[in-house]
Amino acid sequence: MKNVLREKMLSGEKTLGTFMELGTATAAECLGLAGLDYLIIDTEHGPFNPQSALDFIRAAKLYNITPLARVQEISRAAILKLLDVGAMGLIIPCVNTVEEAKTIVSYGKYAPVGERGVANTAGSGFWFEDYASHGMPAYFETSNRETLLFPQCETLGCLEHLEEIVILPGIDGIFVGPFDLSTAMGIPGQFDKPEFKEALRHIQAVCARANKPSIIFAASESAAREGFQMGYDSVTYGMDATMLVNAFRAARAGIVG
Repeated sequence: MKNVLREKMLSGEKTLGTFMELGTATAAECLGLAGLDYLIIDTEHGPFNPQSALDFIRAAKLYNITPLARVQEISRAAILKLLDVGAMGLIIPCVNTVEEAKTIVSYGKYAPVGERGVANTAGSGFWFEDYASHGMPAYFETSNRETLLFPQCETLGCLEHLEEIVILPGIDGIFVGPFDLSTAMGIPGQFDKPEFKEALRHIQAVCARANKPSIIFAASESAAREGFQMGYDSVTYGMDATMLVNAFRAARAGIVG
């Protein structure tokens, strides 16, 4: 088991991904063919479940794009099942407290870091993959290292407790949700506000001091470039559905006016 996205981020390489909302294995294949580093299967706002995610994850791995997933909620089932079907990292929304972050680690990491439930599932090739066939200690160690847990900084609570959250063993980095964070700050969608830009700089700086990767969502190319300019290790650019609509709108305008 090797998480190429993790390796790239830790080596200082800029990485680019997107949210997957179209919901087919073919869409996952196309995102891989596009050269993206990762996709995020969205089970929070999207209609997907672990069974459908399994097909997307298999397709992603075939085309060398790292499959991540955003979980529905902070619960054992939501976290456990997406890891068991092979998600190589999770984005966890609605984190407010240090205790919630500790709960995420408990559900998402194997002993001795956490208390993730143990079973031979599709994500590990039913323990026939090489990394899972050399005993439990080696399997636990590899899984804990290569499987990423990223709380989503989108609440005032997470922003307030960020320094404590990011240094927790088992927390691998932070994912920034600008729309929800700006809304929580009382300035929804007003990304040019000085207080919002300062919050983004603060999050990136806290992650950098802790040697943990930071990822930010960007809805436009200019916002994506700005994210990298601010020092974020990775940018999640838009989603496949909006990219498809925008591409055909632009094509139609160029062809028929």
